Amino acid sequence: MVRDALLKFTRELSAKLVIRSVSVAAICVNDDDYGESIALTPDELLGPWPAKDIAELAEADFETVLATGPEIVLLGTGATNIFPPRELTFAFARKGIGFEVMDTAAAARTFNVLANESRKVAAVLYL
Repeated sequence: MVRDALLKFTRELSAKLVIRSVSVAAICVNDDDYGESIALTPDELLGPWPAKDIAELAEADFETVLATGPEIVLLGTGATNIFPPRELTFAFARKGIGFEVMDTAAAARTFNVLANESRKVAAVLYL
């Protein structure tokens, strides 16, 4: 049995902010390059992220990110995957917020997919 399927392809994106590329020099969001670590949601750039070692991150560092009401937070840790303290993962779990850690290029791709599904996502991307 063969069925005809109607598919609609569109280039329209639902997110205001789209991560276009990640390199060792910059993170490109829409048409702007950022030569530093950043935090963002699909609707707003939350600003530069402090140059804090990932091993020293704590829940308080994510205050601005958590204020946006995300259902999931992505942490892009640079060129390689570096895990933050376990307590940080537990803090997100206690709040019922997903917390995923991956290299920054993977986090950027994941951010774009979730943002264009209209999910409440936030990302912290280390350069």
